Amino acid sequence: MRHIDLAEGMAASNVVLGVMRIDGKSDDDVRTLVHTARDAGIDMVDHAAVYGDSLHGCERRWAEAMQLSPSERDTWTIQTKCGIVPDGPYFDFSFEHIVESVNRSLEALGTDRIDVLLLHRPDALVEPEEVARAFDELESAGKVRAFGVSNHTPAQIELLKRSVRQPLVANQLQLSITHAPLVAQGVAANMAGLDQSLVLDGGGLLDYCRLNGITVQAWSPFQAGFFTGPFLGNPEYAELNAVIDRLAAQYDVPAIAIATAWITRHPAAMQVVLGTTTPERVAGAALGSDLPLTRAQWYELFRAAGHRVP
Repeated sequence: MRHIDLAEGMAASNVVLGVMRIDGKSDDDVRTLVHTARDAGIDMVDHAAVYGDSLHGCERRWAEAMQLSPSERDTWTIQTKCGIVPDGPYFDFSFEHIVESVNRSLEALGTDRIDVLLLHRPDALVEPEEVARAFDELESAGKVRAFGVSNHTPAQIELLKRSVRQPLVANQLQLSITHAPLVAQGVAANMAGLDQSLVLDGGGLLDYCRLNGITVQAWSPFQAGFFTGPFLGNPEYAELNAVIDRLAAQYDVPAIAIATAWITRHPAAMQVVLGTTTPERVAGAALGSDLPLTRAQWYELFRAAGHRVP
C-alpha cells in the first residue's frame, strides 16, 4: 500500500475506506469490513456528519462496532466532513455550525480529535471570516489537526484562503475513469465544438490542486456518473471493460484494482475513497494502490471510456 504525505506530520494510505453506508450494518459486518481494509494496508477512514439514517449515524455506528482503544485509535487517520444540513438550510459554513458539528462528530466517533476536517460541498453564503474563526478555535483546542474542502473550485478555495490561515490539505472530488472532467478537459483544451473541452470547474482544478499542495481525494471511483451505477461489468461500457479485464489478467488482479490504479497512477498522488461495504471489493481495490500502469495502458483506458485524445 502506497502512502502519501497528507499534511505536515500526517501520512495516510492512498486508498481510503469510505463508510457512508455502514449505518444499519451489524457490529460483525462493520468489523469484518474494517479489518479487511486494514489487512490490505488501508489506514484512513472517511466519514461525514450527514452519512447515515440520522446525522452522525455512520460515525456512531463506527465507534459502537469498533470500540477502539486509545492505542488502536492512534493507528487510524480519521477524516470527517461538515456543512451539509439535509433538512435546511442545506449548507451552513457558519462558525456556530462548524464548531457544533465537530463537537457532535467527536462524541459520535468516541475520540478526542479529528485528523482531517473537510467542508462538505460549497456554501453559497459562506463568510470566510466565520470559517477561519471556527478553524482557529478547533485547532487551538486540539480537536482538529488538519483542514480541507470537498467539491470546491479554485476560486472558492482562494476565497477561503483570504481568511483561513491553515493549509487546506485536501479537496474531495468525484473522479472515475468514466467521470473524469478533472482530467479530460485539460487533454482536449481549446478544441472547438467538443464538450470535453468545456471548462466546468473554474479552470484547471486538478492543476490548481497540484500547484497548491492540495491532495485530490477521488469519490465514487467506480461510478459511471453521478450515482448512475458502476461501470465495472456494465454492458454499456463493453469496450472499457474489455480493456480492464485484459489488464486485470495481465497483472493478475481483479478488475476493480485496475479501476483504482487508473487514479493512483496519476502523478498528482491522489487518494481513492472507496464507497463499497463488500470486504472482497475493498481488498481487490486496495491492490491498485501502487499498480504500475504504463502511459500507454492509462491512455488506452481513458480512450476506451469514451474520452477524446487529440
